[in-house]
This record gives sequence, structure tokens and C-alpha cells, in this order.
Amino acid sequence: MLIRADALDAHLARGLKPLYTVWGDEVLLVQESVDRIRRAARAAGCTERVIHTVERGFDWSTVLGEAQSMSLFGERRVVELRIPGGKPGKEGADALKRMAYGAAADPDTITLVTLPRLDAATQKSAWFTALAEAGVVIRVDLVDRAQLGTWIGERLAAQQQRVAPGEPGRQALQFIVERVEGNLLAAYQEIQKLGLLYPAGVLSAEQIEAAVMNVARYDVFKLNEAMLAGDVARLARMIDGLRGEGEAAVLVLWAIAEEVRVLLRVRRGLDAGKPMALLLRENRVWGPRERLIAPALKRLGAPQPAAARLEAALAFAGRLDRQVKGLSPDLGIASVDALPANPWDGLFELSMRVALGEPVHHA
Repeated sequence: MLIRADALDAHLARGLKPLYTVWGDEVLLVQESVDRIRRAARAAGCTERVIHTVERGFDWSTVLGEAQSMSLFGERRVVELRIPGGKPGKEGADALKRMAYGAAADPDTITLVTLPRLDAATQKSAWFTALAEAGVVIRVDLVDRAQLGTWIGERLAAQQQRVAPGEPGRQALQFIVERVEGNLLAAYQEIQKLGLLYPAGVLSAEQIEAAVMNVARYDVFKLNEAMLAGDVARLARMIDGLRGEGEAAVLVLWAIAEEVRVLLRVRRGLDAGKPMALLLRENRVWGPRERLIAPALKRLGAPQPAAARLEAALAFAGRLDRQVKGLSPDLGIASVDALPANPWDGLFELSMRVALGEPVHHA
């Protein structure tokens, strides 16, 4: 059985099942779902809790033995199995299938499996199918940036607070979104802070600005999303943020160049007649990037100019790589335009070639 995370409370109100699997990359929301199941289990009389974390060399016989043994004091219990890598291996896959189909045999044990984000192949694996057929699966989706303002508004409403209606309220939510860039846990903490500082009711923009700290944690992969989306303002802010946080320029360059390579492979694949869905799978594109690749390619223009622009961007990235590493970027070729003196300006120029779909020359 598959249910959404926001339907979990209603499900638990109807009674507990013997097996739950919670998976997803949004750590805060996964933890909240797991906490709901634990609370329901405690309310149902599960006073004992056993935790197993799957690491290299993990002994799966301990899990099977736990499933087959009685609780130490004859009490109801929760057995948690955490698989942070998401890949149990052959022995683990066999153990999970046996555990899943035997879960209903012990009415005094609630088994709770937690997993990270799973790719499509893993979701179709025999062991994951067994977990889904024998129990309840809760998929926790990422809250992308476009949804974050709505999510913050809903969380404020849950603590009897709200922003002003109309454009002032939208701007207030956007202010929080920009301050917690890429950090949902930070957003949650700022919302909690607003609940402690101010009473129920409407929050003014001044109150929000006075309370919310700049807790952004810039992520090179979120930078790629801004680049693919053509969001120039966000792109500039994130480049400055990564630079200010002391991120290595070589890592930022690698991330941007890899995205350019993906775009070029997809462009060439489309030109060869392959479908977009197949190309996205082949290039391991998922999440928010899935819906950003096509618009990014469209901004680059017709197929031949687009491929040429992406090839030129990669050549620019190669020169920038030499500059970042302290080498001569132009190999003595006088006809090549000089790079910006600061490599970070070069990184911005490279990312803007994709964001705007054309070369951008520095001053």
C-alpha cells in the first residue's frame, strides 16, 4: 500500500499496520513521518524499541532473528531498520523479502524501515515490492524551491500565524525562501522561531525580516537548477553565496561543466531521434532537473546552434579549469579572448551561457 506523507495521520487514526517503509531525501519530512509512526505505536502500547542500522558488513541474520524472537519482556515493540545507502545487497534483499512476508505473523511487533531516495530500478526490485505488498510505503518527496513558499505558509498556519494577504504576503514568504536557500530544516527552525516571538495572527513584513536570519546553505547542485531555470538573479546570489562560504571554485566548475555535458548529450541524442524520457534516464536526470532540461535546451536555440554553443561553453570551461588550477588558460593562443581576472567571475559567465542561452562577455 502506498500513501502520501500528508495522508499518514489519517491512516494511523484508523489503526497501525505491522510494517511501514518510509523513503525520501527530505530528511526533516522523513523524520516527521517516522516520528508520527513512533507516537502511534507508543499510544498502541509499544514500549520497547530496537534499532538496526545497515552498514558495510551488516549481519542480516540479526534482523531475521529479531523478527522471529519474542520481545524481551513480552511487551509490544517497534523494530527500526535504517538503510542509509538504499542498497541492501543480495543477502539483505533476501532478508527483507522474508521479513516483509513474515511481518504479519507477530502482532506485537511494528517494523519500520527507512530508506533514502530510490531510483526507478530499485523501486521495481523484488525486495522493495515485497515491502510495498506486505506493508505501507510512505514516499516523502522533496519540497522544491517553487513550492517552498506555500510550504512555509502552511507551516505558519499550523501554528495559527499567517502573512498579510496579496503581494505583501507573497513578498514576505519569498524573503524567507531566499534566506533558507536549500535548507528545509533551517526553514522549519525559522518558522518555529516566529511562533515563539510573535502571537497568533498576521505577521508583518517587518516582524519577519527582524526575526529571520540569513541561514542559507548554498549547494552547487541547487546552483545548477537555477542555471537550467534561467533564473539570473538567483544564480548571481548563489555564486556570491558559494564564494562567500569558501566553497572550492574547482568543485563549482565541475558541477557546472557536468551539467553542460548532460545538456550536450541530450541535445545530440534528440538530434539522433531518441526520445527525451530515455535520454533523461540514460543521463541520470531526475527530480526538479527533469522539467528544466527541455526549457534550457529551448533557450539555447535550434539544434545546431545549441550544440555549438554547448561545445563552446565546454571549451570555455576547459580554459577556466586551467585558470582555477593556476595554469595558463590559453596555452599561448593569442586569438582567444582573455578570461576574467577572477575565476569566480568566469564561473558566473559560464553559468550565464546556459541561463541566457548565449555567450555573455565580461566587462
